[in-house]
Amino acid sequence: MTLEPVAYYRGQMGSKFGIPRQSGLAGGLRGRIVFEPAYRNREALRGLEGFDRVWLIWGFSANRPAKRDWQPTVRPPRLGGNAALGVWATRSPFRPNPVGLSCVELEGIDGTDLLVRGADLMDGTPVYDIKPYVVYADCFPDARCGFASTPPVAVLEVRIPEQLDLSPEDRETLVQVLSLDPRPAYQHDPDKVYGMPFGGKDVHFRVENSVLTVIDYA
Repeated sequence: MTLEPVAYYRGQMGSKFGIPRQSGLAGGLRGRIVFEPAYRNREALRGLEGFDRVWLIWGFSANRPAKRDWQPTVRPPRLGGNAALGVWATRSPFRPNPVGLSCVELEGIDGTDLLVRGADLMDGTPVYDIKPYVVYADCFPDARCGFASTPPVAVLEVRIPEQLDLSPEDRETLVQVLSLDPRPAYQHDPDKVYGMPFGGKDVHFRVENSVLTVIDYA
């Protein structure tokens, strides 16, 4: 089977670093699904306006190439990177077939583009398919969820200087993203300056104890 992108995601996060580790954790993240010319047909979207959410099937395009000898276990960030679990028991991007699945809010349809919120995708991510989210088939609130039985919560206090050039909405979204602690589990150096693209600019910050301070945004 050969897959080709039907669309690409265009959003505020320009690198893997900093992207929420699941969809919906930063609901303020705005994005746009832009179809490839061969699939840019308004008729293909007929009826989608009646749904609040959609599933995106997409590719981990920024991962290193898959190795012939795949690894059966991974170390989920949710467990601090200290516990090894089977790859099929996680949502790790390092898999034999680097395919992702995300449920995002459908804000609207702009021509043939889909306006979405809450995606855990990097700008430029290929999208292979889109399906509507259906509550009676897709929602099982009483299902067991293993080590991920409770949702991640904000663990850092985020301080952003008032003088930085951010709209109120972008400021709120950036707080959502950074409060989840984008750092690798093994990095806790208070003097280290981290950086990531956001909204077409670069954000730099430090973390000391449980306080994240944004240094600049340019």
